[in-house]
Amino acid sequence: MGYNLPVIAVVTRETRLQHLKSRWVTFKQAAFRLSNAASNELERRRQSMKTGSFDEVRENMLADAHADDDDFLFEDNNYQQAVMDLNDDLDLGYPVTQVNRQHVANFDFGRCLAVVVIGQDGLVANTAKYVGDLPIIGINPDPTRHDGVLLPFSVGDARRMVQRVIKNSYQTKSVTLAEVNTNDGQRMLAFNDFYVGAKSHVSARYTLEYDGEVESQSSSGVLVATGAGSTGWLSSVFNMFHGMQRFFGQQAPSSSVQMNWSDGQLFWAVREPFISRHSSAGMTAGFLNQGNELVIGSQMGTEGVIFSDGIESDYIEFNAGTIARFSVSRQKAHLVVA
Repeated sequence: MGYNLPVIAVVTRETRLQHLKSRWVTFKQAAFRLSNAASNELERRRQSMKTGSFDEVRENMLADAHADDDDFLFEDNNYQQAVMDLNDDLDLGYPVTQVNRQHVANFDFGRCLAVVVIGQDGLVANTAKYVGDLPIIGINPDPTRHDGVLLPFSVGDARRMVQRVIKNSYQTKSVTLAEVNTNDGQRMLAFNDFYVGAKSHVSARYTLEYDGEVESQSSSGVLVATGAGSTGWLSSVFNMFHGMQRFFGQQAPSSSVQMNWSDGQLFWAVREPFISRHSSAGMTAGFLNQGNELVIGSQMGTEGVIFSDGIESDYIEFNAGTIARFSVSRQKAHLVVA
């Protein structure tokens, strides 16, 4: 097999069990830790509750749920078997390269003819930012465990769908991405949303420029969401807003902003803005259409960050002197649907 052949990339992730073993070395030790934590919590509750109020059956059920190491093992076995079956099915005459989630950002997707992601949904979202215009085939390794909004295919479908991509006889759903560019030359994409703010639980300080107006703000950070992400983190902002409206007896509008995944539009919202002598809250939300920008300049000495899609470990430093421009990206994600 020639080394110049294009490759099929299979993007994988760690299971919960693998994360536990990275902390406790062995499954046996991890299971002991889980069991011990559940037992200690059960005893704490037994001692803290008043006589007669302790529901032995209910509390034991909760303790069993906390210590359910069998579920970790079952999930891991299913996933590892699904990955092995997938690799076997993709014997199509091209090299198959397995890419762990940790290495997606640094992998050279330019030599790939197809990208197969064996999910969760979040793995598809994270991968989409790095593959350019390549088609992404989302595989659900366990439909009983994952909803699979971005994982329309089973392991058994993978071979057929990759063959369609090779023959260029496939259909895709295009998804609008968000983009940020900084004044020091950094760039990042988001499938769902950007978070702009402080790394720790302190107020973020920044200037916000939108539609010709500028103001200094202090808040819990700014979210910039795509249509795909409008029902995710952004929805929590609307949940708080609607909850406050209901508390004060006001009629709440629709549950969240409505955007199609392919719309060339973003929505931004300021989380918990604080009004003081040095900060305002005149601009707290708005749409960004193709060609418009939201400009945010950091006023934080340290701990300022920008990250996308909840991946906090992959961030752009956003400290004083950094100016970030958010916009609808010209690059789109292409999810194979048929």
